[in-house]
Amino acid sequence: MSRARYDALVAEDRKLVLDETKIQFKIGDDALEIEPMRPHGGSLPATGEEPFGVREMLEMFADDIDVSYNQVRIYRQTASRWPREHRAQGVSFDIHRILEKLDDRFKKITDPPPHPRTGKLQWSGNGARRLVGWQVDTPRTAQEKVEAIHDLAANDQVAAQVATDFLRRPEVAFHAAGDRTARHLFNKAQNDRWQQAEKSVADPLDPREENPVAPAIRAIDRTLEFLDLVGACHKFLALVNRLVPLMRDRTLAPDVQEIIGHNISRIRAACDWVEHAISTGETDMDEELAKLLRGE
Repeated sequence: MSRARYDALVAEDRKLVLDETKIQFKIGDDALEIEPMRPHGGSLPATGEEPFGVREMLEMFADDIDVSYNQVRIYRQTASRWPREHRAQGVSFDIHRILEKLDDRFKKITDPPPHPRTGKLQWSGNGARRLVGWQVDTPRTAQEKVEAIHDLAANDQVAAQVATDFLRRPEVAFHAAGDRTARHLFNKAQNDRWQQAEKSVADPLDPREENPVAPAIRAIDRTLEFLDLVGACHKFLALVNRLVPLMRDRTLAPDVQEIIGHNISRIRAACDWVEHAISTGETDMDEELAKLLRGE
């Protein structure tokens, strides 16, 4: 499709949206005339007749014009918040509806933000939602994406699986370890699981009755072990990087060199053990290695 044809379609459909806006405000104004908004906790003056209830009257109106009651209710509410003289020309009903709770809405609607794609000063649904603090339809910033993920993972079981999947990514796990609260909660959860495991040994359940989130918890346990190991490596490298340059132009006594050499041997043996464990899954060590790691 050519750009000219696309622009023509957009112009046609924007006109339809604005025509629909006129219809929506007209229905809202008519609903207001039929049932004016009542002050919170108040009532309309007595007319000598027993009036219909507000909902009953609006339901009858909605049925007679073949529109849902919920639509009529929304149109009436928005029309009440936007007197005719304050409605912005060329701005859709939906934008008015989103901004209707702002105290300074009459001023805000005349000052649209730049459109994220075109840069023009023009209202968009997401621009209005950002202004009032609502979740946007198309997240762009990191915070908006985080909020969208939180919304999708509101269920604890879903959240546990998402957290497990994310923690399998080393860079994510490394950054998560830098959060003190996250580390504390991980440690607490691990302690709680140990206590639960000890209790289940004393009072075993049917092995077929497994908690549905148990696989995700086990995966988190494995991820935390990996995270601790990566953290130990980072700490060792950081210390070496800081301390070794301090040895420049210094000659250590033979006994000191011997002590450091012995510890370097232990470190080499430990690294070989770690490499063997992560490549084979075998963590057993022979007695010679055990003595070396104990410093004997």
